[in-house]
Amino acid sequence: MDTNLCPRFEKAMGLISTRWVGLILFDLLKGTKRFSEMEADLPISGRLLSDRLKMLEKEGIVTRDVYSEFPVRIEYSLSEKGKALAPVIKEIQKWAEEHVSDDQTSTEC
Repeated sequence: MDTNLCPRFEKAMGLISTRWVGLILFDLLKGTKRFSEMEADLPISGRLLSDRLKMLEKEGIVTRDVYSEFPVRIEYSLSEKGKALAPVIKEIQKWAEEHVSDDQTSTEC
């Protein structure tokens, strides 16, 4: 049995398992969001959210669109590469609903 992980698989798992990345991706599956909307939706500090969005943008998973308005409007959305993660995230959600129990969490997502 080959015990070496494929480097691409290992990188992908590292990226997706980075703290808060899964929730950010799950939030963006609902559609384009402004930073303030994401900050309100997620239990994460603005600084950490900004860092994670920059990382995801660098990886080509998230797209950042800047609109020249006053005040400047910045929106985040999933790129095609990010949208390709939708089935993976939905399967993780399905698995969690069926197999993860925690008395402190809601039964609905």
